[in-house]
Amino acid sequence: MSINTPLAERLRPQNLDDYISQNHLVGEHGSLTRHIKNGTVPSLIFWGPPGTGKTTLAQIIAQESKRPFFTLSAINSGVKDIREVINKAKTSGGLFTQKNPILFIDEIHRFSKSQQDSLLGAVEKGWVTLIGATTENPSFEVIPALLSRCQVYVLNAFAKAELHQLLHHAIQKDDILKNLSIELIESDALLRISGGDARKLLNTFELVVLSQPEGVIKVTNEMVLEQVKSNPARYDKTGEQHYDIISAFIKSIRGSDPNAAVYWLARMIEGGEDVKFIARRLIILASEDIGNANPTALIMANNTFQAVSTVGMPESRIILSQCAIYLATSLKSNASYLAIGNAQKLVRETGDLPVPLGLRNAPTTLMKDLGYGDDYKYAHDYPGNFAFYDFLPKEISATKLYEPGNNSREQAQRDFLKRRWKDHYPYSDK
Repeated sequence: MSINTPLAERLRPQNLDDYISQNHLVGEHGSLTRHIKNGTVPSLIFWGPPGTGKTTLAQIIAQESKRPFFTLSAINSGVKDIREVINKAKTSGGLFTQKNPILFIDEIHRFSKSQQDSLLGAVEKGWVTLIGATTENPSFEVIPALLSRCQVYVLNAFAKAELHQLLHHAIQKDDILKNLSIELIESDALLRISGGDARKLLNTFELVVLSQPEGVIKVTNEMVLEQVKSNPARYDKTGEQHYDIISAFIKSIRGSDPNAAVYWLARMIEGGEDVKFIARRLIILASEDIGNANPTALIMANNTFQAVSTVGMPESRIILSQCAIYLATSLKSNASYLAIGNAQKLVRETGDLPVPLGLRNAPTTLMKDLGYGDDYKYAHDYPGNFAFYDFLPKEISATKLYEPGNNSREQAQRDFLKRRWKDHYPYSDK
């Protein structure tokens, strides 16, 4: 390789013995180790932050299992490219052997549904073993039909000790750096800038080292920061931080901290996050974490989404800030969230219980003769527009799924229900 080849590429491991990190996958007792050694690797999705070795591991798998290796990038490949590669793969591997080719697709989350659909047949028939790499949660970004045919493996960001190991390996083994006199005095700045991204670490290290005059090169934090010029806040809107920071944002609002909420909002805005993504999450929060404690919160969040969709940046930052502060300072309740969760759990436990006859629709004479709708009480025919009726299947008639929250609005709901239902389940005091 030439000096123009980045250090991270020059040091790319060629076998498992040289592969650093991900011991839970490829260590001595790793979940992938035996598959790789036996050459019986299933279709996989590698999910992890940038620079964690997803592409390298796919290449090593192909080499260790002695399979043809084809690669596509989801950024610049279409359905036609996929079909062409699949046709090549079908002719290069044995259709009735375990040596079917590996098709590696980088950033598979960028594929559209139709592009992902075009992979299904080849994976299903075993023409290729698919290995997809993604920085996004595959549960959201990979279609269920394809996801069900693949095993998902999570790759973790490099630990501090592993990053140190990479740096020392570069100093000792790289054909270019090993000929220089390098002393790694301090590494905190390098590790901080890399953010656990091995590729970024190595390439930053090379930039710093090669910028120094001849002689002994003593790498310090000051030297690194001076050369890099800044230590920008890391926000990868296509990677793990995308989820970590939105999580911090939501939890700050849930915890009624408007200061933290606008800080995490600023982190996302400065990182170029899609304002509609932020607004969608505010809509969910308004229902999940505030609900009927303040029904206006959902209206506010929905209007915010409409506003940022119309206005765009940079003004949308003001609208998002207003909404985030409003939601953070609102009364909170997760009663509606818990109620639907309780109801779904009950459905899974009890199955398809029959609808009580009185609640069934009776559009035909036969249904009326069978008693459909017979004893149903039409609420508006009774004083106060209410008449007691058992609306649940008899098997679960005493079940309480909704518990109003401890706030003024939902306390009013609790009082209303008690007045209505009086001595009847499930809202009476008895």
